[in-house]
Amino acid sequence: MISANELSPGELAALLHFHAEAGVEWLLEEEAVDRFAEFQAMKASKRSAASTPQATEARETSARPAVQATQRNAPAPERAALRPQPSIPDGEAVQQARLAAESARSLPELKTAIEEFNGCNLKHSARSTIFASGDAASGIMVIGSAPGADDDREGQPFAGRAGQLLDKMLAAIGLQRDAIVLTQVIPWRPPGNRIASTAEMDICRPFIERQIALAEPKAILVLGNFAARVFFGENDTIHGLRGQWREVAVGNRIVPAIATLHPQDLLTAPVNKRLAWNDLLAFQAKLAAL
Repeated sequence: MISANELSPGELAALLHFHAEAGVEWLLEEEAVDRFAEFQAMKASKRSAASTPQATEARETSARPAVQATQRNAPAPERAALRPQPSIPDGEAVQQARLAAESARSLPELKTAIEEFNGCNLKHSARSTIFASGDAASGIMVIGSAPGADDDREGQPFAGRAGQLLDKMLAAIGLQRDAIVLTQVIPWRPPGNRIASTAEMDICRPFIERQIALAEPKAILVLGNFAARVFFGENDTIHGLRGQWREVAVGNRIVPAIATLHPQDLLTAPVNKRLAWNDLLAFQAKLAAL
């Protein structure tokens, strides 16, 4: 094991960044602990205890009355907590999401409705609820796929390196993030940045559609494979979906939309920046024509 004292400032910063990306947020021990050895010792202890039938039977016999007494003597709310809590069926959660979204008459009201909504399991593992930021009066909307680790940590869409690259992309066509609307298809970060399931997307769809309806954009720039599939209803990759103007129907509105690669995709494969640049020029031309 390498001591932190042996690392250069650059190496230490890179290590801390790696741990932050992996979800490590707290150091709980002053000294390193061999968890593998602890686990092996625990298993050995359990095997030893299980090898004595009399001891096992005695433990089970003594434990049953204690558990029963605890449940019987616990206050009513605590007894309810001992029982498994029923989860909301996906279909019912979708209906609740749709009702909550439609009841919002402004973007601030919709933000409150999303923050109070508990029907999506993604919310329970995320730190932040990511909602639209910027100026809805601009008539310009940029929609990404789902919050990443930096977004979840900072509580805003397109944070971190991907957000910095997006700022440069927007500046190249004369736009700034504060002067447009930035948002995500999913308001909560999926654990480990996994792709949201079909059920999770169905639950979140009323919220993003209501954001579009309330923001009333004249044109939409869609970033990334997942977001493009959500709006265009196709299973092609972003390379097959990008660069083509489509129509997004939300309520009584039809909004022109074009997809391009997500900034994170460009960080991974910078060679694709030329493709994204062509898409940005097409988006700029559309805005000028509107």
